[in-house]
Amino acid sequence: MKSPVIDAGRLTLLLTELRLPATKAMWPQIAEQADKEGWPAARFLAALTEHELAERDRRRIERHLAEARLLPGKTLETFEFEALPMISKAQVMAVTAGDGWLDQGANLLMFGPPGGGKSHLASAIGLALIENGWRVLFTRTTDLVQKLQVARRELGLEAAINRLDRYHLLILDDLAYVAKDQAETSVLFELIGARYERRSMLITANQPFGEWGKIFPDPAMTLAAVDRLVHHATIFELNVESYRRRAAVEQKRKRGRPASYATPVNTAAADAPRQSN
Repeated sequence: MKSPVIDAGRLTLLLTELRLPATKAMWPQIAEQADKEGWPAARFLAALTEHELAERDRRRIERHLAEARLLPGKTLETFEFEALPMISKAQVMAVTAGDGWLDQGANLLMFGPPGGGKSHLASAIGLALIENGWRVLFTRTTDLVQKLQVARRELGLEAAINRLDRYHLLILDDLAYVAKDQAETSVLFELIGARYERRSMLITANQPFGEWGKIFPDPAMTLAAVDRLVHHATIFELNVESYRRRAAVEQKRKRGRPASYATPVNTAAADAPRQSN
């Protein structure tokens, strides 16, 4: 019995209509392999669908990475856990799965001095979460606050905050740099309140909670903001010397001391008059 002739052109049109670009691109190659190896129809179909799903996952991750605005090159592989013994790598890796805390709208809070690695770790966690299927947005707190202020002036603050709901995790970097201004802090407070127990936030800050009175002008607002953020939160404290300062010192050490200063000079001995024999 003759095999039916396959109309490749028609098949291509059908796959285009069904929006299966990966299957359209790969079916001739997979079909050739299936014919050579005598695959049953079910295996051939499974191979096509697995390839289509893998391509969809890859494209989805690419889209989510593009919209996340993460810091370039900041990954968990390049993060120096050995320099931060107070940070458990196992705990961080558990966090990157996202299960059990993102669904509950729990938060991550990172405290430490400038240059201690907070932004690196926050961005690296965001990257790992995206690779595990979650949506993330990384932004400087001041940049987002300014955008929300514009939205408020245009009577669109609620809509702007609602649009952020599509992100499972909103990373606010450098909270302490928000000006102690009623207009700025009020939109930040509304954002915190809107995401409370619904969508997660990761916040980095140079100042501990006791100093947040410098951010929020009203003590009651400060207390309410802290209360909402701390409830269901995991806190990382990166109280170490600035990474940037350590790196600069290490670079200087590797370069070495200039040759003219290689041997310390005893100026007192050099200035003393020589005694004749």
